[in-house]
Amino acid sequence: ICNGKIENKMGKIIGEAIKAYFSIVGGKEKRKMDKALSHPYETSCETLRNILSYNKNTVYGKEHNFEYILDAQTNDELIERYRKKLKPGEYENFRPYVDRQLSGEHNVLVPGRPFMYATTSGTTAKPKFLPMSWEYKKISHRISNMWFWILSRNPNLVGGKFLVVVSPAIEGYTKEGVPVGSISGYTQASASEMLKKKIADPYYLAEITDYTARYYAMMRMAIEQKDVSFILTANPSTITELLKNAEEFYDDYVDDIEHGTLSTKVKIDDSIRERLATRIKPNPKRAAELRSLKEKYGHPLPKHYWPNFAALNTWKCGNTQIYIDKFIDAFPKDIQHIEIGYFASECRFGMPFDGTNWTVPFAQFHFFEFVEESELDSPNPHFKLLHELEEGKNYCPYITTINGLYRYNMNDLLVAGPKYRNTPTIHMIQKINGIVSITGEKLYEKQFIDAVHKAERKKSLKTKFFAGFADVDKSRYDFFYEFDKPVDQKTADEFSEMVDDTLQNVNTEYAAKRQSLRLKEPKTFRLIGDSFRAFKKESLSKGMRDGQFKIVHLMQNKEKESIFKRLSRKD
Repeated sequence: ICNGKIENKMGKIIGEAIKAYFSIVGGKEKRKMDKALSHPYETSCETLRNILSYNKNTVYGKEHNFEYILDAQTNDELIERYRKKLKPGEYENFRPYVDRQLSGEHNVLVPGRPFMYATTSGTTAKPKFLPMSWEYKKISHRISNMWFWILSRNPNLVGGKFLVVVSPAIEGYTKEGVPVGSISGYTQASASEMLKKKIADPYYLAEITDYTARYYAMMRMAIEQKDVSFILTANPSTITELLKNAEEFYDDYVDDIEHGTLSTKVKIDDSIRERLATRIKPNPKRAAELRSLKEKYGHPLPKHYWPNFAALNTWKCGNTQIYIDKFIDAFPKDIQHIEIGYFASECRFGMPFDGTNWTVPFAQFHFFEFVEESELDSPNPHFKLLHELEEGKNYCPYITTINGLYRYNMNDLLVAGPKYRNTPTIHMIQKINGIVSITGEKLYEKQFIDAVHKAERKKSLKTKFFAGFADVDKSRYDFFYEFDKPVDQKTADEFSEMVDDTLQNVNTEYAAKRQSLRLKEPKTFRLIGDSFRAFKKESLSKGMRDGQFKIVHLMQNKEKESIFKRLSRKD
């Protein structure tokens, strides 16, 4: 009893210390940001100067004459010179420079060598390797401090334990020994010891390769803690999988908690089991509580086993509402659901403040340009700066970062929102330009086309026409094929299995989502003969001009998919 009282008292002391730390350190960084965003044009220009100055002696900086750009006497001249010397581009424009860095050359895109590479899928079979400079490492900590400030606004949240789901910080190394992994994983792995005491699931559980086992270990550790108050995971589809895991393995959790064990039903490396063994011990009291919850509710939910739960922190933009609707009733009604904000591996664009879903851009860290949606197909679009965005209009962002990306096309569609201080906010709508994403996988049209052609060669089949659609409601892709000869459903399904396998081989994020069950197995439809002509005819009958008609082989469009379903074979 005495030990229990001391433990509770220490827990409260640690909680209060963390709350104070969040408020003081985060508040200081937040005030700096507020001051910077009061003058967005001047801040944007200062940021651009800082980025160019930091990288001016790199191979890329010398080739693109950063010294000349920096000699500009006014902000307007700086922007003019920058746009003249550097053209907007995609990742493939930077790949040759990244490849030189990966081979061990220094000072190519960033000074020296990066402290790590974030990795994500690209338009080709090769993944993107995104250098993270040493200066960005400092910026990352400053961003974390502002996130801490947001958390400090909710005392109930700070008082409990956190369930944090991230990708592994290290998934490999370059030839030179530079880590390759996820920046979110790095952030948790490098957290202070004080903060780690607040996290119910230790970071190294993210390194479990089997997703069922990973979710099992995370939830087994978290459910033992009655005072879990907060879940942080960017993708809300992850929460649906955590809850499915809890429903399937609830009795196993309880048995493990009672005996201080970790079930052998799931595949977990011995090294991780050994590390967990130092944290777990028999807890029959909590096991009894959990059993009584099952007797009472049948299928206990977070609102039952975490009665003081206070907040979720996930994406709430794009397609994510589909997943949120599936699990939100499992939590207490009065919880706070914090939008995590628009970000990608390339750039954390900003962060929402004041309880809204609008992302406040980090103009003090990154330089932003935007092209209005109406000009996306223009050969010479007009680029706008952050302060020029008009509320309610849609834009595609181009970013310049301290990590060596310049005028980089994010291929996202954003909508401009109300101003924060004097700076427009933004909100993510969807991917554009042949990129589809149901749960963060970013599947490219080219990847899908290449996968179909590979299946044609392997299966000795030929398609006359094909298309793929993202079915967000069912968390899967629907594949439609018109073959040049009669094919039964079994053969068509096998064809799709090969397409699916190829996509997993060329797109690491697609593979991760499939393996973690966040993306279900694709469904196959066989199209009737001359399906493309029938599709075009119906599209033109609805008002599309013949000169504007063009087929996209990978889409997220319920109306168009409904046409293809009507054109599918019923036998």
